[in-house]
Amino acid sequence: MNMSVSVLELSGILDGIRGNELRREISGVLANGADILLIDMKEVKFIDSSGLGALVSAMQMVRTANKKFFVCSISEQVRMLFELTKMDRIFQTFADQDEFNRQVLARQ
Repeated sequence: MNMSVSVLELSGILDGIRGNELRREISGVLANGADILLIDMKEVKFIDSSGLGALVSAMQMVRTANKKFFVCSISEQVRMLFELTKMDRIFQTFADQDEFNRQVLARQ
């Protein structure tokens, strides 16, 4: 089975404004038929509560569409935020895109 993967590479600060943009981008990605969405956060320096909410909302949009949602390349600061808010139990994260490819795509 051939799965369509879409990678969104975020950068800078993930806040309310960027979160709204992210939700719009994800709507477009889902409309284009992606089966798997990978959010690459290697360039994200900071996430505020609005940005975290946008990620949760994005994941819910993807799951509602019966698709898969993953996150990779989070910084130590973002990892600490995920742990403090228990989001590390909700988001399936990978060290980088290579690990994602080995762990997820190799199994498809």
